[in-house]
Amino acid sequence: MDARGDQFCLAILAIALLASAGPLAAEETPARGGTAVVAVIADPGHLNPAITTASNVHAVADSLFNGLVELDRQLRPGPDLAESWRVSDDGKTYTFQLVPGVHWHDGTALTAADVKFTFEQVLFKYHARTKAGLGAVVKEIETPDERTVVFRLKQPYGAFLQGLDVTEAPILPKHIYAEGDPNQNPANLKPVGSGPFRLESYQIGEGATLVRNPVYFKPQLPFLDKLAIRIIPDATTQLLALSQGEVDYVSGISGVDADRLKSRGGVTLVDTTSSSGGSNCIMTMSFNLDRPATATLEVRQALAHAIDRDRILRQVIFGRGRVADAPISSGIPWAHAPGILARYDYSPEKAAALLDAAGYKRRADGTRLALDITHFPTFNKYGELIRQDLAQIGVNVTIRPLDRAAFVETVFSKRDFDLNLISYCNGLDPDLGVRRMYVSSNIGNIAFSNAAAYRNQRIDELFAAGSATVTLEQRSRLYAEIQAIVAKDPPYWWLVETDFTTAYRDAFHGFAPWTGQFAERAWMTR
Repeated sequence: MDARGDQFCLAILAIALLASAGPLAAEETPARGGTAVVAVIADPGHLNPAITTASNVHAVADSLFNGLVELDRQLRPGPDLAESWRVSDDGKTYTFQLVPGVHWHDGTALTAADVKFTFEQVLFKYHARTKAGLGAVVKEIETPDERTVVFRLKQPYGAFLQGLDVTEAPILPKHIYAEGDPNQNPANLKPVGSGPFRLESYQIGEGATLVRNPVYFKPQLPFLDKLAIRIIPDATTQLLALSQGEVDYVSGISGVDADRLKSRGGVTLVDTTSSSGGSNCIMTMSFNLDRPATATLEVRQALAHAIDRDRILRQVIFGRGRVADAPISSGIPWAHAPGILARYDYSPEKAAALLDAAGYKRRADGTRLALDITHFPTFNKYGELIRQDLAQIGVNVTIRPLDRAAFVETVFSKRDFDLNLISYCNGLDPDLGVRRMYVSSNIGNIAFSNAAAYRNQRIDELFAAGSATVTLEQRSRLYAEIQAIVAKDPPYWWLVETDFTTAYRDAFHGFAPWTGQFAERAWMTR
């Protein structure tokens, strides 16, 4: 048994001991007080969720902020900063009434001006999904008074409300961010939000402490006094900490671990396609279309044939997901084009023939070309399996694990890569999470946008038509055409759809792992 197996056995033993003591009697009404220790796998680096789609930032920062709406487990919109809204008959005007008496953590009143500023000066410039989606359809934003925000759209947009939660559109304080570059604002490390928790401390590389906002605008909430965020990069160490009572909440439990934990008791497991920072995620390999080798169609097609995605499903995510069979997630069934990637069956022989046709024949040492692949350290296993697969067809791959800040600079600013790995979350609608990957207007120094630098006028036109079309039947046809084109081109290679399992100790109740404000209603048995 390897070291990981030894650690897991210790973890299971400790969980069994916790469970053997017998379940605590759950109170019928939530109790106030207590601290939840939350494990996250990577340091956020900063705490401004409006300038990035990175899940490690949202996992911490979303608890500090609010959106205009919040989403329930079925991802239906309900009130958050907006207590109500109305939609014009033509579907092109949304009028929101803000909750009265909301204040930022520094005591300043939150007004409609904050909402307008956040969208126009931050989200539409730096948040990849919101820029590509809502930013493309919002014509103007008006603030007739301090509690009213009016969005006027260029055309009806069915996904509008789903794009207004704290993950897609966190509202920032204008009085803090009005001057200078929001990417460099000191408040990114000392945020002033409106959310259920306030920042007490943040130590890069170690974690953060969030404390209850005593003047939160939602009566009685939150119930917990504190969230203690611990950065634990190793998944096995997270599990061991959970079992020993050192950690109360862990997201991203592997399939094997989840199945074993389920049979032992002592913890609650929640399966969801969502994680902080998005939903319906596909682990995706980007090709740098600015590089000669990866700009060659036959090379991209060859690499697609050469990667054994079934092995990735088995050995990396342990069956917690599916091999991607289309560029749009199956979690958006009306837009998903099942089987459209079937032409790229796993075949090193077809891959070799395509490389020969592209002029990349084997040299005397057996190699054809050398490529690098950049990714987060947490994706090391993906990178290693891809390296092994491509070595079989004579492609030498150098693995370059980078932390998130270095990755964003390398990929989206310097464009210094051949291949990269990104978990592209498709969101609730293709216009929210997919469009950003393909439209030419989203190429540039915007984190997790169009990493391939893919340019196709027809694709731009189809996405524009998709956002302007109301009926799902018509939109489905448009997205089917999009997927047919990008499957033929492949600017990306879609590996596996990933599901998420969250585990937390049974002493806690009310966690909502499907939303960024996962602990707003959580409480602890006292």
